[in-house]
Amino acid sequence: MKKRAVSVMLTAAMVSAMLAGCGSKNAETQSAADTTAESAVSGDETSADTQAADAETTDASKTDGTFTVGFDQDFPPMGFVGDDGEFTGFDLEMAAEVAKRLNLTIAYQPIAWDAKDMELDAGTIDCIWNGFTMNGREDDYEWSKPYMKNNQVFVVRGDSDINSEADLAGKNVEVQTDSSAEAALNDNSELTSTFGSLTPVADYNTAFMDLESGAVDAIAMDDVVASYQITSRKADFKVLDDVIAAEEYGIGFKKGNTGLRDKVQATLEEMAADGTAAKISEKWFGKDITTIQ
Repeated sequence: MKKRAVSVMLTAAMVSAMLAGCGSKNAETQSAADTTAESAVSGDETSADTQAADAETTDASKTDGTFTVGFDQDFPPMGFVGDDGEFTGFDLEMAAEVAKRLNLTIAYQPIAWDAKDMELDAGTIDCIWNGFTMNGREDDYEWSKPYMKNNQVFVVRGDSDINSEADLAGKNVEVQTDSSAEAALNDNSELTSTFGSLTPVADYNTAFMDLESGAVDAIAMDDVVASYQITSRKADFKVLDDVIAAEEYGIGFKKGNTGLRDKVQATLEEMAADGTAAKISEKWFGKDITTIQ
């Protein structure tokens, strides 16, 4: 009887020890699980912090002290490549003065005109500043107030017998791709249906070479640019009195970017008030043709 009692007691002790061992293992497993969970949470927090830091870096890069202006480098006198190989022009000089007053570094970014929206959306440029017509695009950008008025006109050779729109019947006309002149003509099918052809070209330098060579009879374009081209080329061209469309120039920013737009606008108004805008205009056009105030 005593032997059996001892056996039972020993068995009970072994079972107890086994249970204790299992409990220890379970505790270790739970502890490891807790550690893993804590590590995972910590990792998530670190990842979130890293993402937040990256976001802050991305945001900071948008205000890295550079003011990047998108422009067509074949659009004198607003923006083009000068004889010295450097970018120059009325708009670029105005932009450089704005950047200086805002303590930003000016950066000129030549763009294909038909890719301007893609450049702006991608953030490779801060604005489009290049004799940019506001009319018909009012809802597409955050606009500055207009700083210059302009007309769309026809340019022909001086020895041409074309003296009015009516004389363009059967003639070949060129216009820059995706320009406001092209848009205005597309809206005037009554006129364009009389043309022999209406051909879009990449830039106005090409159009003027075609006009000089006799490859085309007329160019539809900005009056401001036409007057400069005629003077600088010292060529025998003339501008018809007919106005295709009246318009205004503005600076286009990406939708939602009102902060930068407002800073640039305020600076332009300062430049108008102290005479700087008029001085730059007189340099390029012989008179002040700005309409900032």
